[in-house]
Order: sequence, then C-alpha cells, then structure tokens
Amino acid sequence: MVDGDSMSFNPPVSSNPESVWYTIDLAVPVPAHRFGFFTPPRGFRSDGIPFAQDAVPAYEVSIAAEGDPSWLVGNQPYRRIGPLIADVAENFAARVQIEFPRQYVRFVRYKRKTSLLDSGRGGNTSVRSGTAFKGSIGDFELFGEGVPRKAVYRSRIFELEEPINFGRLFWAATPLRAVNGELMEAPDAEVGVEVEMRTGRDGDPNIYHEYTDRGGEEVVPRERYDLVLQPRWRAGLLRDPRPGMRASIQYDSDNWSFWSLPFSEPGQAIDLKGGTHFQVRITLKSEDFAAFVRLDSLWIETAPLLASRVVGEVALASDVQPAGGLTQVPLGQAAELIYDIRGEFVGEGTGFDALRIRTGTRAVFTRLEMGNPPRVVEPVAVVEGDDELAVVLPERIGPGSAEGARIVFVADVFSLAWTFSGEVYNAGVDALPQPVEPGDASAELGTNSLRVLGMAGQSDGPVVGLDFSTRVLTPNGDGVHDEVEISYALVGLPEDVPVVFKVYSLDGRRVAKRLLGAQRFGVQRVRWDGRDGDGVLLSPGIYLVEVAPEAERTGARRLRPLTLIY
Repeated sequence: MVDGDSMSFNPPVSSNPESVWYTIDLAVPVPAHRFGFFTPPRGFRSDGIPFAQDAVPAYEVSIAAEGDPSWLVGNQPYRRIGPLIADVAENFAARVQIEFPRQYVRFVRYKRKTSLLDSGRGGNTSVRSGTAFKGSIGDFELFGEGVPRKAVYRSRIFELEEPINFGRLFWAATPLRAVNGELMEAPDAEVGVEVEMRTGRDGDPNIYHEYTDRGGEEVVPRERYDLVLQPRWRAGLLRDPRPGMRASIQYDSDNWSFWSLPFSEPGQAIDLKGGTHFQVRITLKSEDFAAFVRLDSLWIETAPLLASRVVGEVALASDVQPAGGLTQVPLGQAAELIYDIRGEFVGEGTGFDALRIRTGTRAVFTRLEMGNPPRVVEPVAVVEGDDELAVVLPERIGPGSAEGARIVFVADVFSLAWTFSGEVYNAGVDALPQPVEPGDASAELGTNSLRVLGMAGQSDGPVVGLDFSTRVLTPNGDGVHDEVEISYALVGLPEDVPVVFKVYSLDGRRVAKRLLGAQRFGVQRVRWDGRDGDGVLLSPGIYLVEVAPEAERTGARRLRPLTLIY
C-alpha cells in the first residue's frame, strides 16, 4: 500500500472496519503538507462494484514529528499519535487529498471508521454478514517540500591494515540555504552535524545463531545464516524452533565497541578501544525547511597501539569482591577506590608509563603499587585535576617490563552511575593515549568493570553538603565577610538541571531568589552579598538559605540558617 503500485493492495475485509488502522514511519521527520490515498484504478470487488468507485466511507488521520516505537508494535489498542489532520464521517471521493500547514512529519496514522454510508449498496453494518466493508485503498501518498529534519548515513565497515589507536575525530562542513533556486552559504542556518563511531577487531559486529535440536542456539557463520537457514516466520505464522532455522543475532561486544555518544563538534577525543575495523554513522540535521549542511570532509586521528589491550577494573577498597560484581558507594560521600590496570602485548605495542583516570570530581591520590607481589612505589608525578587524576609511573608497563599497576585514590561519587574511564600514555611524548577497557585486570578485584554505582538514602534529596564560608554575613564594605560563598553538591542527576538559589525570612517569606542556570552533578559554589533581587540590602537578622533544582518537588529540603549583621 506504499509501494507505488496501485494494483497491489489489501482488499477490504468483512471484519469490523474500526479494527483496521495503519501507521506509516518515514524514518526521519520530513517537511510535509499533504497526505492522501486513492482507490485501485482497475478491477472489481467480489460483489461486482468496481474498485475505482469503492471510496472509503469514513476515516481519520493523525500525524507526529517524533514518536514512540511502541506505535509500531501490534496488539495495542488504537490511539491517535498526534494532531488530527482529517476526521471525516462521510466521504464519497475515490481520491482523497488532505492539505495541512507544512510541518515536520515522521509518523502518519490512518484509521478506517464506521459510517452511515456503510449501510448503503456494497456496504455492511454487521461483522457476521460475510460481506466485505466498503473502501479499497490502492496506495497512500505523502507530499512535501524542503529539507528533512535529519538525514542519516551509515558507512560500510572499513578494514585497516593493522590494529591502530584512535584519537580525535575531525570534519569540515558548510551550511547552505536555497535562495531563489541558488545554493548560498548560510553560517546562521539552524543546521548541524553529529557523528557516531564504533571500532572492532573483526569484520562483523554481530554473532549469528542457529537453533539446535534441543531448542538451544549455536553460533554459525553469517553466510550460513543468510543463505542457508530459514526464518521462523512463514506465511504470517511463527513456527516452532528447529535446526535449519535462524535464531538470534547478538552483538559481539567482546570484539566491538558500542556506538559512541554523538559528537556534535569536531576535534573531540573518540575514546574508543583500538582495533582493525571501524564504522561511522553521520546525522545531518536541520531545523530550516530551506537550509541544510554539506559534509565536505571527515578524518580521524590515528596512531600505533601502545598495547594489544589495556584492561582495568575498579572496586571499593573495603569491598574488593562485591556481590554481583557491582561496586556501590553512598552518593555524595568520599570513598577510597582501587583502580587496577594490566597491559596485554601480543606482537603489538611498545608500552606506556602513565595513566589518566576520569574521576568526574577532584580526587585525592593515596598510593601507587607495582610489581609481583605488589609493593608501594613512589610515582614520578601526580596531577590531581578538577575532574581527573593523572599518575606517571616509575616503571614502564610493556613487553619484558611490569605487567600492570594499582592506583588507590579517594573520590566523591555524585552520579547514580559513574564510569571511571581511563587512558594510558607516555609522559612527555606528543602521541595519542590508548583507552583502558573494562575487564579482568587482577585476581584480587572482582568487578571486571570501571563503573561505580551511587546509592541514595531514602531521605536524601539532590542537594547535599550545603555549607557557608562564614556563618555571619557582614556587608559593611570593609572587605571582611562582605559576601558569603555557599558550597553544595548535586547528586544523582542524570543530566544538567536548572538550579535556583532562594533566601527566606523566619516567617516563611521568600526575600531573595536567583536563577543559577543549568548545573551538572558534583560540587558547585555561589556567592551572595545579602541583597534581594532588586539589589536592596536585606534587614539584619537570621535567614534561611536553600539551593535546589528549579523543578524539584520531592526529597528532603535543605535549608540552613545564616546571620546577616551590619
């Protein structure tokens, strides 16, 4: 019904027409302005009525720019997916054209409705009569003009001559707009580029399975899966599994990375494990019907591997073998963590002598252990950054040298799930680092993971550790406690949220408010000079200070008293 051939169609049925609806997914939102359908031009119904005259008596059509994939799943009750563009109780036209204001449309849902016209010639008002209801559709049509909201290109899988390390991703693009039929550069156009990437160690990111005679599954080559095995679905029926049938397709996460998060700006580090294969997925975006972006070039920074693999795992120092392999720490509290790494060298890599850990907040280095058995050693250098910890090792990890290292540090965990991703490199050398992959780095730790889960208490809210640089604010203009620095930590937030600072008098009146903008989890600070929103100094007294996400309505409120004197 959407194949461009009006003679291939589903004939009307004798079941209740209210049970029939179609959902069309265009894959991406397109600038559409007309939807339509028409009857088949030739042929006859079983009751002798020409298909060309078999108009749909009643229908409704709704549209949506974005949607829920569940709309396409069967066995769900009908519901409109968005605004109606048509709701017709009586229709006599064989060719229907529905005009609507041009807008982005990805999903279109058509529903056949019952009508008084169904009781006329060729109609049917009883689902038991055996006569097909009126209304035959040869094809659906959607008309539009302009640039889709996005276009997605997925490359083939590229094979490299040897395993390499991936660095930064770059591209060059030109925004363009159609003006009087000519393409002109448009730097101000609402367009953009997003690039995703995945890397692997073989030519296929999937693992293919065939059913066994016991109902299990076994791995088979893709050629057998595609060319020899048969699907379970046949003629609309799901057959019992047996040998010779296609079973599941699973992702080969041992040899392939998952798709990276979308890169929206060039020059960012890819942070994916090295390999011999890679694939990119490019999304060209536009919010302007007349503008689009042209991708002129794309290139990837590469370098030889420092090691065949570098695996790492992290665990709580007080619980190195946690139940289920999951490291859990209280949100917003300092935790001593052990971070083990191990290099694997199988004909590749000359080694490395430094490690950088993405901690998310400022971490405090405790000690470094190397050797077999492990012994405490002095690092060459330690850099405790705002969101990372870098350690330069006294001994190189490489072929014929040390196999691994253990870094112990203290860090606050403010996220519900934080991955302590790491990378190894050679200090003092201008070369690409190599990411640390989660895995079994040591027998002592039992997590095989770089992820730590933050556990919230039942009464905890999203703000903890509210504190003041001084308990008494004295805005006298003498430079002593004229302002107070208010520090706090946001915990358990999956994304940046708008935060608001409020001050209340003891009778509950709000006397000052300031929007602090969107903030991420972790330690934050704000300064206050004792004035309200109009810049007027508040009267001396005791006030209650609160910092909270702007839309927060759950969890315990955190208000602390502050004295204002002058």
